[in-house]
Amino acid sequence: MATEKLQALHQRLHKFSEVVGSLLVDAFHYLALFAIGGAIVWSAVHAFMRMGAAGLASISDILLLFIYLELGAMVGIYFKTTRMPVRFLIYVAITALTRLLLEDIQVQQHKAADWGILMVAGAILLLALANLVVRYGSARFPSGGRP
Repeated sequence: MATEKLQALHQRLHKFSEVVGSLLVDAFHYLALFAIGGAIVWSAVHAFMRMGAAGLASISDILLLFIYLELGAMVGIYFKTTRMPVRFLIYVAITALTRLLLEDIQVQQHKAADWGILMVAGAILLLALANLVVRYGSARFPSGGRP
């Protein structure tokens, strides 16, 4: 009889801890998502204002805005689905490397090209291939419903 009461107490305690734990994890996720989203919006607005103050926007500045857009879309998708869109991370990396490549080319206009440009272009190619693999994998082996 005492054992049954202890088992019942244990089950109630276990259910209670699952509910509280899930609540705390969800609260952290939402708080972190809002903080990250706010930081992205703040950074994008700051970059846009800097472009406005300069009176022009270079291709590097425009690519930076695309990076902010992709990060914001990634946060939005994660907020709605609780799944991390890995492809968006690859897009951000490709855009960032393209931005780096363009800045490197602008700096080296008066010098001979070095291996850095070739390495960055190779990294972009590898990321594009990784994106292809991820897209093929998600089409060929779709994940089930929410875990």
